[in-house]
Amino acid sequence: MDAFDADVLIYSVADDERGAAIRGTLFEAGERLGSNLLLLELLMKPMRTGAAAELERLTELLSTFDLKSADDELVDAALGFSVKYRLKTVDAIHLATAVVWGADRFHTNNRKDFGPHITEIEIVYPPVGALGI
Repeated sequence: MDAFDADVLIYSVADDERGAAIRGTLFEAGERLGSNLLLLELLMKPMRTGAAAELERLTELLSTFDLKSADDELVDAALGFSVKYRLKTVDAIHLATAVVWGADRFHTNNRKDFGPHITEIEIVYPPVGALGI
């Protein structure tokens, strides 16, 4: 099972090399898991700007995910990760969702906050070169 951070999902709908690379990763992922906060993070901008095509692609993508709500167990785990790794609230919730629900991997491009110091789950970055790295 694979869990995803918002950044890679935003890239996935881009009509360029980075989008193609992320779409490949999404295609390879069997079960897709995420926090229901992905709805807010991914849909807010296209709704504000009226980017109907982007909104449609993101909504369709999110419909393939098992989105989990933040219950007490998840919030407790997020609090622990926030303290331990100095994560922002939303990042801690995404990580906690992945760990609590048993994901094997957490996909993100946030290398600053999700580096090798995270030990509870395998952190996966987009393919080198896909994002101009």
